[in-house]
Amino acid sequence: MKILSVVGARPNFVKIAPILRALAAAKVSGRHNESVLVHTEQHYDDNMSAAFFADLRIERPQYTLGVGSGTHAVQTAEIMRRFEPVVIDERPDLVLVVGDVNSTVACALTAAKLGVRVAHVEAGLRSFDRSMPEEINRIATDALSEYLFTTEEAANANLQREGHPAEQIFFVGNVMIDSLLACRRLAERSQVLERLGLTRDSYGRDYALVTMHRPSNVDAPDKLSALLGAFSDLAWEIPVIFPVHPRTRKRIEEFGLTHFVHPMLQPGGSAVICPGRISLLEPIGYIDFLRLMSGARVVLTDSGGMQEETTCLGVPCLTLRENTERPVTLTAGTSTLVGADPARILAGAHGALQNGKRPLTLPPLWDGRAAERIVRTLYERL
Repeated sequence: MKILSVVGARPNFVKIAPILRALAAAKVSGRHNESVLVHTEQHYDDNMSAAFFADLRIERPQYTLGVGSGTHAVQTAEIMRRFEPVVIDERPDLVLVVGDVNSTVACALTAAKLGVRVAHVEAGLRSFDRSMPEEINRIATDALSEYLFTTEEAANANLQREGHPAEQIFFVGNVMIDSLLACRRLAERSQVLERLGLTRDSYGRDYALVTMHRPSNVDAPDKLSALLGAFSDLAWEIPVIFPVHPRTRKRIEEFGLTHFVHPMLQPGGSAVICPGRISLLEPIGYIDFLRLMSGARVVLTDSGGMQEETTCLGVPCLTLRENTERPVTLTAGTSTLVGADPARILAGAHGALQNGKRPLTLPPLWDGRAAERIVRTLYERL
């Protein structure tokens, strides 16, 4: 069984790591397989890519495509152009894609046109908002896939409603949580809080953690200004730490919004904490980020994966969107939708600061064994 797995962006690395480990474990136990990893390099910066490979102990990919950034159309087309000869040369039994980035849909489409079966990990998630590029990617990838691996029961219902046969849908759990549980003890030993000067001994207070990268939030000057203004208001009450995506940092500078933030932290220095200012950091690796997230009083994010991770950690999460493709994080988790409205954001943050962490009630099958179920299913079906 030859499986060609695809990654392209930071969330993909977290999802693929436990699957690669499960394939390796199956091979050790005598179930032969050949695993080939392709990195499209949709994310290519060391802080967004190489650091994650190191933290998650992912071996060097057999293929790196060097795609880089670009518009959705240009990037998708370039991935397809560079991925096609890999599939032709390798002749895999299956192409496995994860998540909802451009690499996901581009490689699924390429494989399907070449007659190679496709498996989609994290299938069936729907925000029902087609203004989100990721929603288009999800729908198209699921339509092209023969094996649909889901993380929550709502995803199963979405796929059935869209007409996908029940025998193609496999409820296996969440590989993001596999990685989190596997790395949690290691993250507890991280010294990132000490390096940043965020320990209670240093300041006697906690911090809020922000991430934000979606075009709907960062590409409109008025919306970005309103969001940063809300974070800045919160920073009068609690330090606000923001490991900033390169795209978001560029927009802050381009739109003249640097008065809301401190200049970027210099390597090896402590976070600059000043009331009313957001403390920017460079993107950081998975282990340090997991420690930073688990220690936060509240997380404010537009990331889908962080809604799931904060649910597992019991950390209150304010989701900076009006919808989510992960409804289980609202019903069984710690996420609350607050959109981009400053009043809702600040009210949600104040509530989180008063109420603290929530008791952990993990959704079904979020037990760290999703990757094992995926690999077992592939052996049974292939």
